[in-house]
Amino acid sequence: MAITTNAICNSFKKELLQADHNFDTAGNSGNKFKLAMYTSTATLGKSTTSFTTGSEVSSSGYTSGGKALVNTGTSLSVNTAITNYSNLSFTGVTLTARGALIYNTSNSNTAVCVLDFGGDKTATAGTFTVQFPAFTSTAAILRIS
Repeated sequence: MAITTNAICNSFKKELLQADHNFDTAGNSGNKFKLAMYTSTATLGKSTTSFTTGSEVSSSGYTSGGKALVNTGTSLSVNTAITNYSNLSFTGVTLTARGALIYNTSNSNTAVCVLDFGGDKTATAGTFTVQFPAFTSTAAILRIS
């Protein structure tokens, strides 16, 4: 069991072609996405299809299902379509997380991508922040080129 390297979920790739995900931020027309955090015993990777509570972080101050993400929009940059999220902070928590899952709550909690933190990360009665990369064609969390 392990969280494999950062991966866009295969089911998400297919669902994009079926118009099951909407990242539009104008006028609340887009879907809602959340980030849930997982321990090192989680089995998450490109074959993950939906949110699961199995091996999800269960600690003081953390609520199952994680927290809502704020989409920073979509763009086309250097022939690459991109979308990204604002940094997400969990405050007043005591937890250890190995990775996370971004999933679409507007579409039956379908998986979007898996984040591998590269090792256990902890917060003790403090703030745990997931920092997203720059909103560029070479760094945004979701890129299609």
